[in-house]
Amino acid sequence: MKDITVVVLTFNTSENIILDCLSSIDKDIKILIVENSNKFIHQEKILSKFNNVSIKCTGKNLGYGGGNNFGIAEANTDYILILNPDVICSEDFFSNIRSVIEENNNFSVIGCQYLHDKIFMPAGFFDKKKNEKFVKNFRNGKIDDLSEVDWVTGCSMLLNNKKFKDKKIFDENYFLYFEEFDLCKSLLDKGEKIFTSKKLRIHHLGFKSSLDNNSTYKNNINHVREWHWMWSSFYFYKKNFNYLYALRKTVGKLISSFFKILFYSLTLNKIEKEKYKYRFLGIYNAILNKPSSFRVSND
Repeated sequence: MKDITVVVLTFNTSENIILDCLSSIDKDIKILIVENSNKFIHQEKILSKFNNVSIKCTGKNLGYGGGNNFGIAEANTDYILILNPDVICSEDFFSNIRSVIEENNNFSVIGCQYLHDKIFMPAGFFDKKKNEKFVKNFRNGKIDDLSEVDWVTGCSMLLNNKKFKDKKIFDENYFLYFEEFDLCKSLLDKGEKIFTSKKLRIHHLGFKSSLDNNSTYKNNINHVREWHWMWSSFYFYKKNFNYLYALRKTVGKLISSFFKILFYSLTLNKIEKEKYKYRFLGIYNAILNKPSSFRVSND
């Protein structure tokens, strides 16, 4: 347990979400909270309640990749568990983690699986046919306890820190979304090993990492999510394949978003209009090779 640091990246995360996450982590494991701003407002309560927690502030919102890179650089253990604050670990998670590491210590990344979510896949393959076969076997419970895959989701990832010479393992051109897929793709290209483990199970609340009672702020966060999902998807395809491939994969969404903006403007549906406006703008800026500059405001 001394060889593991849990890095929890927060950004204006509500207190109860953080407490539930931290309470599910073994008390003998070091936890580093990285607050993606200049102040962690729950610091006094968290430090009084958890002796194994330290807190660092980045000074500004660096996004998922930049914030986790900040935490990884601060950790000096052989293994790092990246954990979103809206994740709750299963009761046997940390009693299993040692055996998972010992089973195959040549890994670069091991992804976790969901306790309750039966819709979203925690891992998979980039090849469509190979992924369809994996999904079928996964749904039927016909995969090994430790299965080699192409990618895992980023809400909970066990990193073998010894495999990474450059501690900036995530591409900081991304701000939100696709960072873990990009990391996994780069590792595969180098011949590194990625696994998903049945023994490492989590409950992922989903989209609860950054919350606020201010409805305007929530709307702004949703705008950021729509914008960056589109921008990051284009950038991922462009970086890992080529520009024309990225354009072919996303131009349909660009056109669709444009016409939906017009439709929802005519039907006076402001919420849906805003949703597709920010999707359109995300793809549009990516096509123009502009950086992922759109940010949330809490004004």
